[in-house]
Amino acid sequence: MPLTPTETRDLLARLGHKPKRFLGQNFLVDGNIVRKSLALGEVRPGDAIVEIGPGLGTLTSALLEAGAEVWAVEKDRALHAHLAATLGPEFPGRLHLREGDAVELPLAGLPAGPAGTGFKIIANLPYAISTPWMDAVLSGPLPLRMVLMLQREAADRYTARPGTKDFSAISIFVQAACDVAPGHRVAAACFYPQPDVDSCLLNLARKPVPFLFTAPVKALIRACFQQRRKQIAALLRGRLAGAAALAWLAELTAAGLGPQARPEQISVALWQKLRVV
Repeated sequence: MPLTPTETRDLLARLGHKPKRFLGQNFLVDGNIVRKSLALGEVRPGDAIVEIGPGLGTLTSALLEAGAEVWAVEKDRALHAHLAATLGPEFPGRLHLREGDAVELPLAGLPAGPAGTGFKIIANLPYAISTPWMDAVLSGPLPLRMVLMLQREAADRYTARPGTKDFSAISIFVQAACDVAPGHRVAAACFYPQPDVDSCLLNLARKPVPFLFTAPVKALIRACFQQRRKQIAALLRGRLAGAAALAWLAELTAAGLGPQARPEQISVALWQKLRVV
């Protein structure tokens, strides 16, 4: 069972640890949300699971007790040491714990073998790293499923539809590779200390045929969204060779848009047709 808020405070006091806001250290204290995370992730014995920022090990222990093999990366040295001293001996051979930055280790050191046969990511993701971490994950290999605890604002960006203010480059990259499955809202009261905003469990399933953008195309899409109110023809000028630009603008025109379209109006499917040569 997850620690209660009082038990969490007591454990942090024994460790001499104060939650660090810059690391997004809001510890989950609601058992229903832990169980919901495992249910949405369809966790089975023998699953290979990547966890980001295991903290005090609330979700980690639940994953291990469910029979999963867990690869976890924790940036905080004191919490890494606590997990290594407690969960490590309790689950020998099934907890693979790394100390480091999740943006540099987006899959927590998961070896190529499990990555080739399918793995899942279940994590309470710090807001500050959510976009660069996701960008790194979407460079492949892709997990079968991701169940991510995120601030609502980040989840809204990932799932935003074309024509909305939240639609952005990361929306395109996520939705080209993953289908958005039903998730779950999470109140601030489910954490200690309580964050200032509500969160949600975002449930992403890998598409049967996922699409991954090349690095040059991703860079071009990001550049377009940095000036999202400009027309697409103007944004492409000087950034895309003439023939490639004309071919893609013709695709937009055929879809009922055209050179005057703004980046946020263009669908994920149309962005997938963009080529940088």
